[in-house]
Amino acid sequence: MRLIFCGTPQFAVPALERLLAEEFVVSLVVTNPDEPRGRGYALAPSPVKEAAQKARVRVFQPARLKDPGARVEISSVQPDAIIVVAYGHIIPDWMIDLPRYGCVNLHASLLPRYRGAAPIQWAIIRGESITGVTTMKIDRGLDTGDILLQEELEIQREETTEGLSERLSVLGAGLMVKTLRRLGSGEIRSQPQDHSQATLAPGLKKEDGLIDWSLTALEIERRVRGLRPWPVAHSFFRGRNAQIWTARAALPPLSRSLQPGELSAESGKLFAGCGGATMLEIAELQLEGRKRVSARDFVNGARLAAGERLGAA
Repeated sequence: MRLIFCGTPQFAVPALERLLAEEFVVSLVVTNPDEPRGRGYALAPSPVKEAAQKARVRVFQPARLKDPGARVEISSVQPDAIIVVAYGHIIPDWMIDLPRYGCVNLHASLLPRYRGAAPIQWAIIRGESITGVTTMKIDRGLDTGDILLQEELEIQREETTEGLSERLSVLGAGLMVKTLRRLGSGEIRSQPQDHSQATLAPGLKKEDGLIDWSLTALEIERRVRGLRPWPVAHSFFRGRNAQIWTARAALPPLSRSLQPGELSAESGKLFAGCGGATMLEIAELQLEGRKRVSARDFVNGARLAAGERLGAA
């Protein structure tokens, strides 16, 4: 089966590597143009480009799929299927209609739940215990195509987006191989999605990381875990941005209750008051312009005054 693989971030790399290892013919990898990164803003390739170059697969990096040159380059391959994994672009109609097996997308949720750009993050934020991966036929909607195969995965108690993404990417790589083999043998019967059960997982913005201390400690803990590595849950301390990297809902009882956002240091631990008379234990945080530190190191350096709190700038 001749394939074109479209993907950009690290999440897509296991699927590409697995397809190559299973001896599918990946004739072209389509990924985003190199982007400036680091302090020197030097151009750097996407993780998918690096993996493709390592495997000596031809790489194509169009800025837009609408460009005429993109259509010529991709159409010339005459693929049996186009695989799309976290590519980051809307697939145009001409590309959907190009391969005989269609465009097959790997999505990091159990569709129709969590359609959109950030399914892993929102599954953690909303307290789901089960998630998974779906292979689907791309149509002209947003993650609305017919389902091919699905596989579930349990979300671990203190799992972050970083860890869950890694596990889902590996699970999804295997599911993509299984999907393509069954497509080739005619064993798959696609299933339309039940659109009445759909939920959305929109892309995140920096302001989504700002903590609302009126939420309960468990709700805030989920946001801390779900918003790593970006945009990172954050608040303000003494007028400076404070990123909260690790935190958990505190088990009562503590010596006293705290107002939302109010800080208290007890036995080297740092607690913040939350809504519903709950408390969050902050384990790691990072003040603007400084390195990430443990709560104990923060407490030793900050010398908290009574009543100090995290909150608005």
